[in-house]
Amino acid sequence: MNHIELEHPIARDLVTRLRCKDFPPSRVRACTRRLAYLLAVEATRNLPTAPVEVETPLEFTYGEVIRKPPVLLPVLRAGLGLLQPFVDLLPDSPVAFAGLRRDEATGRAQWQYRSIPNVSGRTVIVLDPMLATGGTASEVLGYLREGKAESLVLVVVIAAPEGIARLRGFQELTLITANVDRELDENWFIRPGVGDYGERLFAGGN
Repeated sequence: MNHIELEHPIARDLVTRLRCKDFPPSRVRACTRRLAYLLAVEATRNLPTAPVEVETPLEFTYGEVIRKPPVLLPVLRAGLGLLQPFVDLLPDSPVAFAGLRRDEATGRAQWQYRSIPNVSGRTVIVLDPMLATGGTASEVLGYLREGKAESLVLVVVIAAPEGIARLRGFQELTLITANVDRELDENWFIRPGVGDYGERLFAGGN
C-alpha cells in the first residue's frame, strides 16, 4: 500500500475548520467540497494518458488525454460529500455506489446496498471521508479486488492509525488522506476526529 498524506496549508486549514463542532451542515459541506478538490488532484496524479494530435488555431501539436477514466465509488452516505469535485474533474467517469453500515456492537461492516459496474482492468477511486477501523474500506476494496480492478485508490479526509494498519495487505492500493489522527476510542470513533461525518454533512449532528 502506498500512503500519501496531503502536505498543504489549505488542507490543514480546512481540516481544522471541519473539526469545529458548531459548524452547521452548510459549512461542513462547503469545507468538504473545497478539500475534495485538493484530494482529487492528488488522487488523479498518476492516471494513465494517451497521446493525441490536436489542431490549435495556429498549428498541429501533440498532447495527452486520460486514457480510461476511473470509476468513482462514493461509500454512502458520507462519501457523497466528496463526489462532486471528482465528477467536475472527471466528467466521463462512471459513478458507482456502495452502502454499508457498521454494527455498533461489533464494529464490523455489513453490506446494505451495492451498485457497481464491471471494474475489471479499471482504476477505481473510492471516496469515504473517514477511515476508522478499516472494516468498511476493507469490505469495499476486497469486493473490487475480486472484480479484478487494475488499481485501487482510497480517498479519505481523516484516518486513524488502526484503519491504515488494517489495509496494509492491499498492495495495489494508494491511500490518500488529508490528516492522520491520534487513535480510535472504545466506541471506534476517531480522536480527535470530526464526529459523525455523515450526520454533520446531512443532518447537522455532532
